[in-house]
Amino acid sequence: MDDDRIWNFEESLWTADAAHYEESVDDACLMVLPTPPFVFTGQQAIDAVKDTPRWEQVSLTERQVARPQEGLIVVAYKAEAHKGGEAYTAYCTSTYRWIEHGVWTVVQHQQTPPLTSKGE
Repeated sequence: MDDDRIWNFEESLWTADAAHYEESVDDACLMVLPTPPFVFTGQQAIDAVKDTPRWEQVSLTERQVARPQEGLIVVAYKAEAHKGGEAYTAYCTSTYRWIEHGVWTVVQHQQTPPLTSKGE
């Protein structure tokens, strides 16, 4: 999968409908999201996100792509998403695995909102 397709795919996971999300996320996916229970597995990960309203717009910056072996792609980026008057920012990673020609699924995703203070 070339870089343009990777970023279009990743953006679609933020903005597309629940059916697209369900077909794109692997049954074995592991996710870490900034809402309880924080660590999600398999169908629980799919349900956690597919039932939430989609973002109207998302900007993916600070993009990095790694291909550690054939059939495996890892991305990292900063997401800035908007819907209505709501905004959300997070630093994210996703890992895709190749299933068959033209078919990739997400097997890992995490979102880390930026720290609001440096701590003491």
